[in-house]
Amino acid sequence: MRALILCLAVMLGQGALAQDAPPSSSQPPAPAQATPRQEAIPGPAAPAPANPADTVPPIMSFPSPVTPRGMPEAPRPEAPEQVVAGMSSDAVSITTSFDGSEILLYGAVKRETPIPASSLLQVIATVEGPSRSVTIRKKERRLGIWVNAESVVVGAAPSFYAVATTAPLRLILDPDEDARFRISIPTAMRAFARPVDVENPVDFTEAMIEMRMAEGSYRLDDGAVTLVDDTLFRADFRLPANLVEGTYKTRIFLVREGRIIDSYSAPLEVRKVGLERWLYRLAFDQPLIYGLMSLLLAAVAGWGASAAFRALQRE
Repeated sequence: MRALILCLAVMLGQGALAQDAPPSSSQPPAPAQATPRQEAIPGPAAPAPANPADTVPPIMSFPSPVTPRGMPEAPRPEAPEQVVAGMSSDAVSITTSFDGSEILLYGAVKRETPIPASSLLQVIATVEGPSRSVTIRKKERRLGIWVNAESVVVGAAPSFYAVATTAPLRLILDPDEDARFRISIPTAMRAFARPVDVENPVDFTEAMIEMRMAEGSYRLDDGAVTLVDDTLFRADFRLPANLVEGTYKTRIFLVREGRIIDSYSAPLEVRKVGLERWLYRLAFDQPLIYGLMSLLLAAVAGWGASAAFRALQRE
């Protein structure tokens, strides 16, 4: 009995081992079931986390009021010779007894090096009055009567213009420099204000220059600037009595070999003062009152002249 139980236990143990053992190599393995392949569709990449150190500020679409506009200009090299100048007065007062004035421009040449001996230093000084549009008309005799024929309108011509130099202007100044800085009298006038339909408009401008030079409004004084030791200089200008009120411009140029090496500019104020100023402003601001005052003054003057004439007759 005991042997029978032992045999049954051995047989049961071998059956359990047969169930846990892998299948034999002689039998083909069961085919594995294929799983469907899922392809990933490309989409937008996820943004990388922003790094505060690499963040670039947005570009402004309007100019900053603090930052200067445009690229910074390189500092200009200083001229070897610089003009330091002044005026005897920076204002001219026009009164009822005004009969002209004199302005003195003076100064010196500042240098950091010895005076160049290869060329002569020349000085040009100008005084320019306010510019206005001018219509130049040519008169012709027709049927025994002088009438206006052709005309040219100059965009802007100075009401007063004077040039003083140390030598003849045509000999010391290059024409290109003259056209650039508008120093001579013809170049001081601006272009024509409207299309010119005359054959030779230069004749009109030359005629206007001749008339104003005869009146003393335009003047070219060669040799009127005094230069001492190529350093100190002075120029005297006589202003006429018929000055136009406004801001005048004074300029001084240093010239070597026909080229402008340095320049100076300063304003000169010409204003009416006192009774002259009051009447001038009244005529423009209150024309009705000005006209009534003129009529009253004329009536009083006529009555006074009549009374004086009658008194002389009685005597």
